[in-house]
Amino acid sequence: MPINKIVPSKRGKAAIVAAIIAAAVGGWQSQKDTSPTVHPPAVILAKNALIKTWEGVVLKSHWDPFAKIYDICYGKTRINGKPVQAGMSFSLPECEAMLEDDLYAEYYLPLTKQVPAYTSFPVSVQASQLSGAYNFGVGGMVNAKAMRLAVAGDYAGACAAQTAWNRAGGRIVTGLVRRREMGDAQRIGEAELCVSGL
Repeated sequence: MPINKIVPSKRGKAAIVAAIIAAAVGGWQSQKDTSPTVHPPAVILAKNALIKTWEGVVLKSHWDPFAKIYDICYGKTRINGKPVQAGMSFSLPECEAMLEDDLYAEYYLPLTKQVPAYTSFPVSVQASQLSGAYNFGVGGMVNAKAMRLAVAGDYAGACAAQTAWNRAGGRIVTGLVRRREMGDAQRIGEAELCVSGL
């Protein structure tokens, strides 16, 4: 459960509204949209409010000492199914395009297929879980207590339960606590965003 108190925020609510508007401008109209170029609000919200800010961008591959792997762009660890290698590089526009396309194809669509109720969750819950899946895997998210609670309709409980994913190498990591909970002065936390849409 959370280490700190989880509360909705104005910045969380503003991010949700901005993502819904951006999705509509991009052509999204309903959950039935399946075009790979028309992305739902949850994808845009997770990308802009959570993943880009928490992952940060690196244009040349670098070694992640916690995960013990190379990553690039916004924490991307695989390119065309193969692990990121030392010496790889991409431009910022390439990284931006890969992030949104990957979020939709490799995270959002698998979540919707494995958890049919996923698209019925509030957009803030979907985005928070999408961010979690991007960080610790679709399988981890699908099998997490946070997902079970959301499927049962306990969205506030789901928001709180996702904060348990705050460890790396078996120990609690301050940066993961911030990411999972209330963020910091510059970044929205997953639980903060999650409850801001309830």
